[in-house]
Amino acid sequence: MVNPTHLRTLLEVIRHGSFSAAATGLGYTASAVSQQMSALERDTGTTLFTRAARSAIPTDAAFTLSRHAAKVLTDIDALLASTSRTHSGTTQELRLGIFPSLATFALPRLLRLAEWQRLDISLRLFVGEPAHTIQGLRTGGDLDLALVYQVGQAGLAWPSTLSREWIGDDDFRVVLPASWGIRSGSRVRADQLADMPWIMHHPGTADATVIERLFASCNLHPRISAYCDDFNASLELVSAGLGAALVPELAMVNRPEGIVTLDVPEIRLARSIFALRTGDADDAHVRLFMDQLADILRSRSIGPRHTAAPDTATQ
Repeated sequence: MVNPTHLRTLLEVIRHGSFSAAATGLGYTASAVSQQMSALERDTGTTLFTRAARSAIPTDAAFTLSRHAAKVLTDIDALLASTSRTHSGTTQELRLGIFPSLATFALPRLLRLAEWQRLDISLRLFVGEPAHTIQGLRTGGDLDLALVYQVGQAGLAWPSTLSREWIGDDDFRVVLPASWGIRSGSRVRADQLADMPWIMHHPGTADATVIERLFASCNLHPRISAYCDDFNASLELVSAGLGAALVPELAMVNRPEGIVTLDVPEIRLARSIFALRTGDADDAHVRLFMDQLADILRSRSIGPRHTAAPDTATQ
């Protein structure tokens, strides 16, 4: 019989691309992950990894199994959550902190799912920036789960007592006013954008520091036309012709007309999305929420990808 824990570990290995990275995310040792994958191979009678001296490359069977595993685990979590609700006889509450652009994209889709509605889970929402929602996870706080983002390695910290799970990467895009006459999808060099006016984050903020370093690394010293930390406002200003901006994909779900997106090879930046939770959170309901959210995010490029093999999965 296949152990569901081993299926979750397989998903993490495929998601992160290596045993060691999966181990870090799960709180295991790399050796424990390797042992779980060996046990999964025995249980399924399938070779999931081609092992070399210092690497383990996923086989096609590993990717096929991972796709089935995601559905199986969602069904298991749904059953556990439903059973928990039946035994308690009451609606289960999930107290969730989430940042605005993820709430705008993901929550309406999740709440419309028939599978979610049947579970009778009551969401109590706190929509805010990560620094605020993390506070709600501290001892005696108001939250069970917080979805946060981090740009680079700066500007965000959380207590070591919280468990963390990577959800996906939300890539930034260079956007320009369509009125400037540049075709959407055009590939340009960073230095070609130097003389254009830019809408930037306020100096001193964590995002601004990361973006300024990125721009400096490709010798781009923008002419600032506005400072703005609100992506919706930035997009409207871009549409109106005020300047170019760097905006994450999630914030562009409801973007206004009159904007084009460019491909600038030197400007590659993403904000990593993490789920943080307390140790006493209701595992079945939290896990179900996470699985259904992952399914929604997989419909966009920021979601965990299981369709293409990484180069290697090092142990």
